[in-house]
Amino acid sequence: MKAPLIDKVVIVSGAAHGIGAAEARAICQAGGQVVVGDILDDEGNAMAGALNREFKSKPAIYVRLDVRSAESWGEAVAAADKTFGGLTGLVNNAGVPARSTIDDATEEEWTRTIDVDLKGSWLGMRAAIPAMRRTGQGGAIVNTSSHYGMVASGRAATYHTAKGAVAMLTKAAAAEYAHENIRVNSIHPGLTDTVRIASLPPAWRESLMQQVPMRRIADPSEIGSVVVFLLSDYSSYMTGSAVVIDGGLTAV
Repeated sequence: MKAPLIDKVVIVSGAAHGIGAAEARAICQAGGQVVVGDILDDEGNAMAGALNREFKSKPAIYVRLDVRSAESWGEAVAAADKTFGGLTGLVNNAGVPARSTIDDATEEEWTRTIDVDLKGSWLGMRAAIPAMRRTGQGGAIVNTSSHYGMVASGRAATYHTAKGAVAMLTKAAAAEYAHENIRVNSIHPGLTDTVRIASLPPAWRESLMQQVPMRRIADPSEIGSVVVFLLSDYSSYMTGSAVVIDGGLTAV
């Protein structure tokens, strides 16, 4: 069977570690080439190097990518064009947490969260879509929301707002670009085994896991496999979809 992402070139933001790194690896494993974007230079370079050692034929490069910067996005797209001959996919993965309520959130926290999670996704699409047009193949974009982009928790209002807006931005983009064969879908991961979750006190982590009907936390590779599907032609009739990957958390 042909690898589902053969001849595909994808930028993944926030790909130095965690879910982004798992997505980058899954893309390479599926036959694609990836631009590892992050602001963590040492970790990002190490990630790209590890992918190249594992998958041999230089399927990855690292670029410094501050998702809040239009100039930085332009450089990432240019790197994809120069190194791999074009761009067919984008995964807007970079994000920051925010756990404060409406009345104790600071303006700085609000601005940073909205700029990274929401503005970063918009800037990424704005930079990537013209490059996808140039390939003549169309393209596929995956925006990372959260299960907290669908339901509220009674805290973390800034985060809920950013992730909920990412879901609607995705639908708007899907409607705008469907006629150009550029598909845009959002993913909504639940609890996932990242450094952020691992750093929680064990009792807190256990209490969160008990809220999940499947009674476990996702491995980042499980998010990566869904991203590969959405980037591939296997999902060719999907656009504007909100794909929930949460072990049933939002179903109850």
